[in-house]
Amino acid sequence: MKRNCIWLVLLFSCMMGWAANKEKVSVFSNSMQRTVSVVMVVPERVSCERFPVVYLLHGYSGDENTWCKIRPDLDKIADQYQMIFVCPDGQNSWYWDSPLHRDVCYETFISQELVQYVDMHYPTLAGRQARAITGLSMGGHGALWNAIRHPDVFGAAGSMSGGLDIRPFPDSWEMSRQLGTLAANKEVWDSHTVMEQVDKLSPDMLALIIDCGVDDFFYEVNLRFHEELLKRKIGHDFIARPGAHNAAYWKNSILYQLLFFNQFFAPRQELVH
Repeated sequence: MKRNCIWLVLLFSCMMGWAANKEKVSVFSNSMQRTVSVVMVVPERVSCERFPVVYLLHGYSGDENTWCKIRPDLDKIADQYQMIFVCPDGQNSWYWDSPLHRDVCYETFISQELVQYVDMHYPTLAGRQARAITGLSMGGHGALWNAIRHPDVFGAAGSMSGGLDIRPFPDSWEMSRQLGTLAANKEVWDSHTVMEQVDKLSPDMLALIIDCGVDDFFYEVNLRFHEELLKRKIGHDFIARPGAHNAAYWKNSILYQLLFFNQFFAPRQELVH
């Protein structure tokens, strides 16, 4: 009888669930020896269900709150799609491990330390087929950079208005602070741009979606990236719509990306538990 009561208490606790929740946590990075602020958006849990995860990266001058400002209804979207959203503060790092600064290791943080933390502390489906990453502008570059270099971690990736080739913009957005100047460090810049990572891709290695407005200053590099993927027969979705490099465009484009990721994650029963 006592054993049955304990079982009922555990079952009731598991079924209680919670309303969609936004919370800010501090995640310690061993590689950088400091904490990083992360906003977590966890859907309402009506059972012991586990959820796929989408990592959302902000752009230059943004922070962990960026996506919640662009989409204040992110908690409702989490409920709708039954996904966990993870929004880390990437500062202005471009999500690289900087070759110049040992305390700037955002590739290691995003693709290793943060993923491990999230899987340990939240009800995730822990596996690449239940994990996606995307972002806007600098975060679009960062999302593809991390996914292409860590396909064992991420199964799907996207970019919204991403700076997919950094080399046409050598004096912008503090990139030289992480890489040195383009004039003096051309090989470093070549090796740290997503455009030069395409040769690492193979057909069906990643589910990819690239989205950019035709009035965006990054549109030409996005178009060239799309053409390079076509040339190499790398499957992907490419969306070009009217729009510029602004929050109004990203507020809309994230819905296209989440629909794409939702199709990648389905059906749930085939995901690794």
